[in-house]
Amino acid sequence: MEKEIHQLNKAGTTFRTIIEPFKIKTVEPLWMTTAEERQKILKDVHYNVFLIQAQDVIIDLLTDSGTSAMSSEQWAGVMRGDEAYAGSRSYQRFEAVVHEIFGFKHIIPTHQGRAAERILFSVMCKEGDIVPNNTHFDTTRANVEFRGARAVDLLIDEGKDTQSKYPFKGNMDPEKLKALIDKEGAKKIPLCMITVTNNSSGGQPVSMTNIRAVKKILDEYGIPLYLDACRFAENAYFIKLREDGYEKKSVEEIVKEMMNYADGCTMSAKKDGLTNIGGFLCTNDDILAQQERDLLIISEGFPTYGGLAGRDLEAIAIGLKEVLHEDYLLYRLAETQYLGEHLDEIGFPIVQPPGGHAIYIDAKTMLPHIPGSQYPGQALVVELYQVGGIRAVEIGSIMFGKVDEDTGEEIPAEMELVRLAIPRRVYTQSHIDYVIEACKRVWENRDALRGYKIVEQAKFLRHFTAKFEPV
Repeated sequence: MEKEIHQLNKAGTTFRTIIEPFKIKTVEPLWMTTAEERQKILKDVHYNVFLIQAQDVIIDLLTDSGTSAMSSEQWAGVMRGDEAYAGSRSYQRFEAVVHEIFGFKHIIPTHQGRAAERILFSVMCKEGDIVPNNTHFDTTRANVEFRGARAVDLLIDEGKDTQSKYPFKGNMDPEKLKALIDKEGAKKIPLCMITVTNNSSGGQPVSMTNIRAVKKILDEYGIPLYLDACRFAENAYFIKLREDGYEKKSVEEIVKEMMNYADGCTMSAKKDGLTNIGGFLCTNDDILAQQERDLLIISEGFPTYGGLAGRDLEAIAIGLKEVLHEDYLLYRLAETQYLGEHLDEIGFPIVQPPGGHAIYIDAKTMLPHIPGSQYPGQALVVELYQVGGIRAVEIGSIMFGKVDEDTGEEIPAEMELVRLAIPRRVYTQSHIDYVIEACKRVWENRDALRGYKIVEQAKFLRHFTAKFEPV
């Protein structure tokens, strides 16, 4: 911890203790369930934590998406929301802020990030196409595959080693990208994406050097680059801390350079927009923008609201500015690192180094007695809720495994992870300490955990609604 604190201190603080850079003036009660109550709840929801009612969760680390606490300024913006159907003042403010920070020519609001993905891939992809990414997340992959295209992950080898301390484990492998293009042909690849930070590989950042290298290859073949930018500020702050030449640059300057290498982006404002709903799609291509707006009108709404209320557009505009504050980003990374280092001390095999928005536990290594076919990540997720009322999420073979259509056999994911995603500006250090204490009890009982089997599942995004039984 000391070394990382020293690195963080270079961002401006002179104290060892990094405090929450905000005061709390609205509180929401937590309902403290008992172990017996949680046991019944798990059985009732068929051991799928997505189906647990929120009031039955003590600490909710299921996702950092849409779970942020908004600021007093954002709530003031909500009251200023202009709900005009077309051309509202709230849209004008939203558009101006997004253009100022991201720099793209066309800005299309959507109700959340997956809507931006659906529109993007509907316009740009056809059946048989290939979309490379450092690592697709669940909704991105589902939207690519729904179009009949193939999602290909090209993560660097260091990113697959959970214990590697390589500073930019979210990077795409440029050599693998070039080999893919040469093998399949540029005409089959309508776009390439880079996810910043790389959620599926442990919330790990992508370096500016890597973005630049990928862009250079794509330019040789005339393939556009898009960023999945939902955690753009956290990625930029990692670049400031870890990449030579960026120590003295502001986060906003780093963001502008990141986006300058891209031809467009998708964004879920539910992450680094610090809001509970919303997103947008950006492009510099006039023709694509028109096609995307046409599809937006059919499914989302008029192009100046895109499925959002004016008050939501106001909150996003304010949140995008607040997330660039470096005192906030310092606290954000330190909070995640605090959890990660304490779990590491207990013995948990976590993805190293700690990511920006979440800690990822390597369930395959932690529970070697549970085979991949019995979902060790799900076993750990269920136990975390049973022991402490903590809701986490499996990121392994349930989320990313595939069923062979010819044999009916399941093809497991490369890694079996459990993500503890920390909502922004929601939990204090004592909440995190409670999580650490509960995790210690889970660790001490790890040899007694048993696997699960799926008894009902959907074709796409099965982890949201699947039903399980203990093996």
